[in-house]
Amino acid sequence: MKAVYLPGNKEVVVRELDPPRPGYGEVQIAVKASCICRSDMSLYYGNALLGDAEPGRFVCGHEPAGFVEELGPGVSTLKVGDRVAVHLALGCGTCPACRRGIFHLCPTWKCIGFTAHGGNANYMVVPERNCLRIPDAMSFVAAAISTDAFGTLYSACKKLELSGASTLGIWGMGPMGSSGILAAKALGARVVAFDPIAERREFALKLGADLALDPTAVDVLDSIKEFSHGDGLSAAIDCSGNPGAQNMALDAVRPFGKVAFIGESKETTIRPSEQLIRKQITLMGSWYFGIAEYAEIAELLISKKIDLEQLATHTFSLDEAPLAFSLFDQRKTEKAVFVM
Repeated sequence: MKAVYLPGNKEVVVRELDPPRPGYGEVQIAVKASCICRSDMSLYYGNALLGDAEPGRFVCGHEPAGFVEELGPGVSTLKVGDRVAVHLALGCGTCPACRRGIFHLCPTWKCIGFTAHGGNANYMVVPERNCLRIPDAMSFVAAAISTDAFGTLYSACKKLELSGASTLGIWGMGPMGSSGILAAKALGARVVAFDPIAERREFALKLGADLALDPTAVDVLDSIKEFSHGDGLSAAIDCSGNPGAQNMALDAVRPFGKVAFIGESKETTIRPSEQLIRKQITLMGSWYFGIAEYAEIAELLISKKIDLEQLATHTFSLDEAPLAFSLFDQRKTEKAVFVM
């Protein structure tokens, strides 16, 4: 089989390997689609986002979908041919977080594509409990996007308690922010998209954003007030990890508003008295989604007829991995997807 590795320094290596075989409680998945994520760029450059991840050690890719090809001993809830996406976090299965289905908060968790073999390959092996059944009406490309990209933003929108009365700002119109538009609109919110790249603002409007603004414009806060009838936004999500965007999100919400930070960043300086305390807002971190949420995610996608494939602006074969990562790195794609 072919498999993609990221040893760092913008190097992409496609290797020929024997397919992995499932052990006890595991299944082998024939991968049909697997996405590139902005966090993969940390491996691409050689400064892995997860501190214990060693660039180039594992097959990359943490957003795969495919069908079950082979069952390991002890597997009882899946059969060969089942269509599945994959929850990226490999937990111990017994700690309090794992028992709640929040595998990525397990103290000993491993992340596929970073600290365990991932999905940018023809085959992968994962525990049975990490398989997310996908509806027959969902394509493998949509299923791959439905995990980290859409699932993460759906979970954040839920935490923000979005409804038809909500006005939401989303900073950063990469695949995460774009997914956020689709999730928030499906929940009834009015959405303002923020990105300094004009093409991404145009794409945001095509996805259904009510307004798209350049966050570097001098009058951007005035535009936000006008959109919200002078009240400020009721909620905000930062997908960029940019300190300026994080502060703008805090400034843009009205009193008692809610803000979720999703974009990874090592350090940000905020003004607690002015931005949090006196406005009495809620600031939260939101990271991926619990495995029990996936049934809701899939139901929303199908019932609202949300077209996730429109986010996949570019598809590639595994042999084209160097080109795929280069274009994604240059922000010339939205979701870049390997299709096998």
